[in-house]
Amino acid sequence: MGLLGRLLFAAVLGVSLCANAAGAKSDSIPPETARLLPEQIGTFKAIDVAAAMPDYSPKLFSEGSFRTYAMDGGGRYTVNIRQTANDAEAFAWLTQARSYFKQSGHDWKLSFDDTGSASFMGDRSVFFYKGNTVVSVTAANDGTAAQTKELANQLAAQLDGGEGEIPVLVKHLPNWETAGKSAIYAVSLDDLKQAVPMSGQSQPVLDVLTFDGGTEAVTANYGPSQLVIVEFTTPQFSIDNDSRIWTKIAELKSQGQPTPTAYRRVGNYSVFVFNGPDEKTANALVEQVKYEQVVQWLGDDPHLYERLQRYFTQTSAGVLVAVLKSSGLSLILCLAVGSLIGALLFRHRRAQRAAAFSDAGGSIRLNLDELTGAASSRRLLSTSEDTRKDPAS
Repeated sequence: MGLLGRLLFAAVLGVSLCANAAGAKSDSIPPETARLLPEQIGTFKAIDVAAAMPDYSPKLFSEGSFRTYAMDGGGRYTVNIRQTANDAEAFAWLTQARSYFKQSGHDWKLSFDDTGSASFMGDRSVFFYKGNTVVSVTAANDGTAAQTKELANQLAAQLDGGEGEIPVLVKHLPNWETAGKSAIYAVSLDDLKQAVPMSGQSQPVLDVLTFDGGTEAVTANYGPSQLVIVEFTTPQFSIDNDSRIWTKIAELKSQGQPTPTAYRRVGNYSVFVFNGPDEKTANALVEQVKYEQVVQWLGDDPHLYERLQRYFTQTSAGVLVAVLKSSGLSLILCLAVGSLIGALLFRHRRAQRAAAFSDAGGSIRLNLDELTGAASSRRLLSTSEDTRKDPAS
């Protein structure tokens, strides 16, 4: 592990003992931060007071606070916590922490469906953010990875979720489900320049950018190419920066200095590709970036009536078409069933009529060939002549 990695682990693992030895006190941290480090987190109990990180801590951890916890019969775990201005800044802190560890040889990937809103796991340590709070939980020598993860999950369950999702700009990266796991988020120009190095220095074209009005950026690697998307909050900011970028690119070319392999303004985005294998490949990567504009009205939406009218018109037309289709199908089905039943009744009645008459068509048939049997006369009425005859005769 390199020097940076040793410093980071020393800051997280041994900071509690050093701070206590220096006489750190709980009243040295803001009350809202102390509230996030209570006496007990789930099944873990605090074994010291919450204190501010010592001055020698690396920059990423220097503004945080920490406290040590332990489970009955278990090891010790240091919880480092800090709050940022907003959710995007917290996510940026998490991605930069992952980048620091990567420089020391630990390429731990981000996870978006585990602890908090996003997290990554190291050697018996868990780093995550939720809302505007970023947290690291690290086990001492007597701790275990399983209990480290359990403590991180129990702490995450107590934190405010904020917006509850990662910044939308990350999801606009091509193949963001994979690229986002190693992306670096930036909410300041200095952070972006550090994330896009060139021979130990930053890319000179980035010097003309301004992060006024809440500008944010994300960068991710696609093979040898490094894609950078800078999102400006207004079209005017985007246009002004785009003009300065093209001027800077022309200046760099005239001086024979390196320039982006590809650059394009996409909506309110400025999209760069650095270190691309060729211009065609770089432009193909830029074309995969789509700008999705979202407009939010501070007051009443002036187009609300038109949108509602269009919605009801489309809905009514859809309902009418659905009713006509269902009615037509019902009519066809009824006609088919009625025709079938009528045909069956017709055949049945025709068969009954055919059985009621003889094959002579209802006419009297003479027994000329003496093949027809004698008709039974038992049920015939007797004639008047028969009644006058003498029974003895």
